Amino acid sequence: MPDLQQSDILDDENFRVENEPFYLPQGEEIDLFQVAYQNKLPVMLVGPTGSGKTRLIEYMAWKLGRPLYTVACHSDLGAGDLTGRYIIKGDAVQWIDGPLSMAVKNGGIAYLDEVVEARKDVSVVIHPLTDHRRYMVLEKQGRIYRAKETFMLVVSYNPHYQSIVKELKPSTRQRFLSVVLNWPESDLETRIIHQEAGVDHAVAEKLVKAGNKIRNLVDQGLEEGVSTRELIYAATLLKSGLSRRAALSATMVTPLTYDQDLQLSILEVLKNYFDLS
Repeated sequence: MPDLQQSDILDDENFRVENEPFYLPQGEEIDLFQVAYQNKLPVMLVGPTGSGKTRLIEYMAWKLGRPLYTVACHSDLGAGDLTGRYIIKGDAVQWIDGPLSMAVKNGGIAYLDEVVEARKDVSVVIHPLTDHRRYMVLEKQGRIYRAKETFMLVVSYNPHYQSIVKELKPSTRQRFLSVVLNWPESDLETRIIHQEAGVDHAVAEKLVKAGNKIRNLVDQGLEEGVSTRELIYAATLLKSGLSRRAALSATMVTPLTYDQDLQLSILEVLKNYFDLS
């Protein structure tokens, strides 16, 4: 019978955000996040794709000086992927901590991105971490771990993409303090694009104006409007010297829709601000 060994907890320095991420607040989300951390309250970041949810959590991890354990949730992600599992290593069976276990033990921030995409058993694991109990059950080990004082659970949720099947249950949603992020106001978004991509302010301003017009196409069948992230990508390609048509098509047309009529509508919007000949 092989010996059972508990693996060493990975050094939390491997998960620290060393350099200050660039982040311009939309409102009071930084203060709200900090108060939630101080009071051991879990946070749900709510907003569309590319609205700054991931950048906010990276910025707050840096500001609070806590290691950040990020998990991109998907349909095959289960509780065991978060808590850990035994693996065979040579003649021994070794326990490997999952990212949630590492965050609980190291007193870090666990960030479950698009948590609604994960399997249902994930909620069984995270619920005890969202109230006064603040513990995690490791059934495979037959142990309960109390979260350290500095542990924080953060999840993100994009309600624009979720169907009835993928909707978060109220029993989960109401356990979190909600921080809502939308696409930034025009002046703020222009500053973000100018800073992130290093393009002229005038180019950033045109991209934002075009982006806002494209977002209005959501009412005409577009699944979701162009994100701030995609506007930064567009600015980066424009700055690289790529043709305007190629740069904008690759970032503000094709990623948004494969519907040819909608693509033509987006191109017409872009022609009002950029020469695409």
